[in-house]
Amino acid sequence: MTDFAPKKAVILAAGSGSRLRPLTDLRPKPLVEVNGTPILHNALRHLEAVGVETVAIVVGYRKDAIQYACGTQFGAIQIKYIESSVFERTGSAYSLWLARDVLLCGDHYLLEGDIFFEEDSLHCLNQSKCADVAAVAPFDARMQGSAVLLSEDGFITGFRMKQSGADLSDSDQTLFKTLNLLRISASTLRTTIVPALDDIVGSGATQAYTEELLAFLIERRGLQLAAARCDHLRWWEIDTPDDLRLANSLFADNSATPRQPGLPDNRLQ
Repeated sequence: MTDFAPKKAVILAAGSGSRLRPLTDLRPKPLVEVNGTPILHNALRHLEAVGVETVAIVVGYRKDAIQYACGTQFGAIQIKYIESSVFERTGSAYSLWLARDVLLCGDHYLLEGDIFFEEDSLHCLNQSKCADVAAVAPFDARMQGSAVLLSEDGFITGFRMKQSGADLSDSDQTLFKTLNLLRISASTLRTTIVPALDDIVGSGATQAYTEELLAFLIERRGLQLAAARCDHLRWWEIDTPDDLRLANSLFADNSATPRQPGLPDNRLQ
């Protein structure tokens, strides 16, 4: 752990996970299990391991299930819930905007509720001395979603949205996939991120994604977002049944989610 490790985190977990149906017919995507461990529990355990004390979870679809599964305390972490009543017609940037009052309270980890990852991904973020850092890994043929370009000195210079493995052969630059794990400083949240979120929502662009916000800030507003290279680590973004099968295979030994003896009941109310 370093002085750069935040004590707070925000997890975006409001979406309906429609591409994972029927698995998400009765439960939200963050509670879908990889080898028996819910995606959200995996994230909370790792956040606790790096010293996080409070987590705000933005919930929407089947919010009661998440609140029951995680409670108001998960291990040593105190949990607060922020409800989105319009999750079906808004994007992740809107969910982040709902957490704006929390974001103004200090340095934060920001993460999506559908990423299954190793604890060392957070350590990679904290090893950087830069104020604002995003975890990235090489974009490979199995992936889809937002990709980023990196400068020679390791900063994100731009985003390419809706990429797939087929785009790799057409690119003359090396593409990297964002893990949707970020460490953002209190100063940047206060002076850049939250004001931009206010502008987006105020303009009516409520379906925007967090990646679109970051792309705008990097390309138009000079945000310096360093890249923490996680090339050697296991992680996966789970959007589809194929993603879930791949994640189950990647984490077959379940070593990313050690079960601690005597861990307190996670449903304390």
